[in-house]
Amino acid sequence: MLSIRSAQPGDEALILSFVRALADYEKLSLQVEASEADLARDLFRVNPRVFCDIAAWDGAPAGFALWFYNYSTFRGRHGLYLEDLFVSPDFRGRGIGKALLVHLARRCTEEGLGRFEWWVLDWNQPSIDFYRSQGAELMKEWTVCRVDGEALATLGRLKA
Repeated sequence: MLSIRSAQPGDEALILSFVRALADYEKLSLQVEASEADLARDLFRVNPRVFCDIAAWDGAPAGFALWFYNYSTFRGRHGLYLEDLFVSPDFRGRGIGKALLVHLARRCTEEGLGRFEWWVLDWNQPSIDFYRSQGAELMKEWTVCRVDGEALATLGRLKA
């Protein structure tokens, strides 16, 4: 039986194991810098800015969704951004990924949020197909921009 609950202190190692498994799947393992302490600091602070839900199947940890609120100036409302969604391979095909999406979509509608968004790697056809089957629209006209590392430090030092 499936259950979904909010992450709680003590879940840091489990969440990090899911993050690392997702990074392995996405061939991005070398980019994982997060630690259990980072997750504890950000998920369980007085006013957290990031949230996590844990899915379990018959009590065994099966997957997670890590998310945060964003804001649409066009809609004039907050939205929900799904940073990571992962279901362990042993638990796939049981509707757990769909249940996590439904759980978050329900949160959006209950809170009156304007959007539910996430990224998917362009080579990840199984996930693309799954997301489309859940009603997601791929935003092909948008390109992700990122500034990090030394480029971020450089930009931050510029005079406006």
